[in-house]
Amino acid sequence: MELEFGYGTGVQRVTVPDRNVTDVLLSNPMEHPLRGEAAVRHALAHPIGAQKLRELPRPGQKIVIVTSDISRPLPTYDVLPPVLEELDAAGIPREDITLVFALGSHRRHTEAEQRKLMGSCYGKVRCEDSDPGDCVRMGVTSRGTPVDITRRVAEADFRICLGNIEFHYFAGYSGGAKAIMPGVSTPEAIQCNHRMMVSPDACAGKLEGNPLRQDIEEAGAICGIHYIVNAVLDEHKHIVHAVAGDVTKAHREGCKYLDRMYRKPIRERADIVLVSQGGAPKDANLYQTQKALDNAKHAVKKGGTIILIGACPEGLGSAVFQQWLTQSPSAHAMVERIGRDFQLGGHKAAAIGMVLENAAIDLVSEMEPDFVRSIFLNPQPSAQKALDEAFQKYGPDATVIAMPFGGATLPMAPD
Repeated sequence: MELEFGYGTGVQRVTVPDRNVTDVLLSNPMEHPLRGEAAVRHALAHPIGAQKLRELPRPGQKIVIVTSDISRPLPTYDVLPPVLEELDAAGIPREDITLVFALGSHRRHTEAEQRKLMGSCYGKVRCEDSDPGDCVRMGVTSRGTPVDITRRVAEADFRICLGNIEFHYFAGYSGGAKAIMPGVSTPEAIQCNHRMMVSPDACAGKLEGNPLRQDIEEAGAICGIHYIVNAVLDEHKHIVHAVAGDVTKAHREGCKYLDRMYRKPIRERADIVLVSQGGAPKDANLYQTQKALDNAKHAVKKGGTIILIGACPEGLGSAVFQQWLTQSPSAHAMVERIGRDFQLGGHKAAAIGMVLENAAIDLVSEMEPDFVRSIFLNPQPSAQKALDEAFQKYGPDATVIAMPFGGATLPMAPD
């Protein structure tokens, strides 16, 4: 069997005996009658828990549309045109509309990146990055998270949040109110929210009883989200379904659709798990590639090996993440530290440390081998070489699970 994994703008291929492969985790077979803009238009015509968007904002109001940044796979260029048509139908002049890219804790965009994200809409509506240095305190959640929101969003009269829905390793799912918290908030507020990741209930695929997700939605309610348009993407990052309407009701329906696509029961965990984010832009750095790793941990046996395939041309992707990985005396030290010293960026280092408590991690990337070793991972020049070495370690009967789109698919083991 030849398996292919996205790697930057290219691929990594491996050949493995059929008898060793217990699962190749791809999306469940489903018919998607509508795709791209057509799916978005259908969602806007059939909103969930709300009126049609064109019936809600009033002329004279300042409208903000919050959308994902360049590190996320949402094709804003497919979602934005139907949304703008709805606002046109509501009589909202374009000069009263601002598109805000939700940076969270990520870097600012270049003009070329903004143009790429907006597609044909670039220049037709004002756009800007969120600014963590210019925020308004709108309140504090019951768990103590300050609701500090970038001024343009905080002072808007009507807020529309765009996003894509996928599994998130501690918020349960992306999408919904996540566009506000952490999307357009401050590092301090994000840190306060994300410290709840240590709860066993803060995990992928879990909404009810997830304290971190509940805090996100409380922050969204304090800020006020008037409408959402969320998309579900296939493995190639194309829209196959969309929901629109109420921030909670529409989001939940989108999550149910995602579950039908990507929840993957497996018979048993494997000795070896091959996993990729699916290529660019999701594997631009290890900070983003870690999401695939965290899903893969649900598929590997204790003492097994995860072969993480991600180009990471930008390196680690976060200064704090790098500091934790490069300055910790051991992987376990990062796990111990996060319980007493939560830091945004450090949380992903600790997540890697938690995986290393139970499995080895081989990394296929563009990073220097010595540097990879210094951050507790085993560098490999190719996925095939890593797999060959793993077979030498576990023997010719070793079991293999492949996750070509590991950030999307969520393995569900019997245990």
